[in-house]
Amino acid sequence: MGVLGSFNIGISGLRAAGDSMSVTGDNIANAGTFGFKRSRAEFQDLIARSLKGVEGGDQMGTGSKMAHITPMFTQGTINRTDNTTDLAINGGGFFTIETEFGRGYTRDGAFRFDKDGNLTTADGEFVLGFKADEDGKITNSLKKINLGNTTIPASETKQVKMLLNLDSREQVIEFNPEQAEKTSNYNTTVAVYDNVGTERLVRLYFNKTEDNNWTYRAMVDGADAQGGEPGKLVQMASGTVKFNEKGLLQEVSENENSFNFNKGAGADQKIVFDFGKTIANGGNGLDAATQYGSRSTVSRHTQDGFGAATLSSVSFNDDGVLTAFYDNGVTRDLSQIAVGKFENNEGLRKMGRNLFKETRKSGQAAIGHPGFDGRGTVLSKSIELSNVDIADEFINMMNSQRNFQANTRTITTADSMLQEILNLKR
Repeated sequence: MGVLGSFNIGISGLRAAGDSMSVTGDNIANAGTFGFKRSRAEFQDLIARSLKGVEGGDQMGTGSKMAHITPMFTQGTINRTDNTTDLAINGGGFFTIETEFGRGYTRDGAFRFDKDGNLTTADGEFVLGFKADEDGKITNSLKKINLGNTTIPASETKQVKMLLNLDSREQVIEFNPEQAEKTSNYNTTVAVYDNVGTERLVRLYFNKTEDNNWTYRAMVDGADAQGGEPGKLVQMASGTVKFNEKGLLQEVSENENSFNFNKGAGADQKIVFDFGKTIANGGNGLDAATQYGSRSTVSRHTQDGFGAATLSSVSFNDDGVLTAFYDNGVTRDLSQIAVGKFENNEGLRKMGRNLFKETRKSGQAAIGHPGFDGRGTVLSKSIELSNVDIADEFINMMNSQRNFQANTRTITTADSMLQEILNLKR
C-alpha cells in the first residue's frame, strides 16, 4: 500500500509543479502587457493519513495541491509617452470601464478616442469619468467620457474687467467727441464680442472732471454702430469713477449702457466695465483702479466674450481632467477620469483583455475622484508597465522544473520498488 501511495504522491507533486509552471509561464508571457499584475502560485499539502486515528501525530502525508493563485497588485513601472490619451494610475485603484458584461476595471491606460468622440480602450469599451457642467466645474455625474460638440457657439461680452491707474496730476479737460484723442486725459482700446461672435473694438476715453472724479466714455467707430457713420465715434456707455484722497477707488456709477452694433448683432447689448471692488462696496481699494501721481496706464484687462470656435486639441492634466482647447483660445474642462477602489483587490475576477470584474470577495467598487480617499493619482502621457520581474520568474521556472524532476524520481523509484516486489514471485 505504501509503494502504491507513493505513486499518487508523486503524481500530485507533478501536477502541482506543472500548475506552478503554468502560472510562471503566464507571467512571462505578459511581461510586456500594459498594467498586467503578476500572479503567485500557492500550495497546500493534502489531508494526511494518521497511523493512530484521532490521537494526533504519526501522520503520513499524501501529496500536495495548488491551493491559490494570488495576483500581486504591486505598482508597475510608469513610463512617460508622447500620446495624449495614455494614462497611468500612481497608487491604488482602477480605471472604470463600461463593458458588455457590465462595469469592468483595469490598470491599462492605453486609451484612444473613437469616431464619436468617446474615450475607449483598445477593444472599444467606454472609459467612465465625472462630467463637467457648463461652467467647466467637475460634478459627481458618472458618464462616458466624450468630447461633445467639437464646435462652441459665440458668447457675447458681458463684462470687461480693467485695472488701471489714472494720473492724479492731470488737468480738467472738456471732452469733444469730434476731437476725442486730443480732448481726453487718457484713452485705451479693448476688444469685445457681440452676440454673433463678431469682434468689435471699443475705445474708452477718460476725462478728469474735478479732483478725484473722472468720467469714462465707451465709444465705437460708426462703421460698427447701428445707423452710425464710418469715421465718426458713437457713444455706447458712460459712467463716473471716484477716488478718495489716497487715490483708492471709492465708488463707480454707470450713466448709460446700451451697445447697438450692426451687421446682424442683437440690439441693446449690456457690457459692464468693472474697475475693481470699490471701498463703498466693502473693498479695500488696493485690487482696483487707482489714482496715483504717475502716468495713466492699464496694467491688466480681460473680457468674458469669444467668437465661435472649433476644437483644436485636447489634453489630460495630472489630475485626470480632460481639457479641450479651441482655436479662439478658449479652454474648457470636459470630464475627469473616475477611479474605482476595492477593499480586496485579490478577490477580483480576471475577464481577459486586461479587465477585472468585482466579486463577492473583492467587495463593491468605491468610485471617486483620483487622489482622494486612498485612490491613486492619474498621470497624463504615461503608461503603467507590467509588474513582472523576469529574473524572479526565471528563478520560479527553474524551481518548478527541479520540483517536477524530483517528483518524477519519486515515481520512478516507487516503480523500481514495485518491480522488486513483483520479482519476489520468480
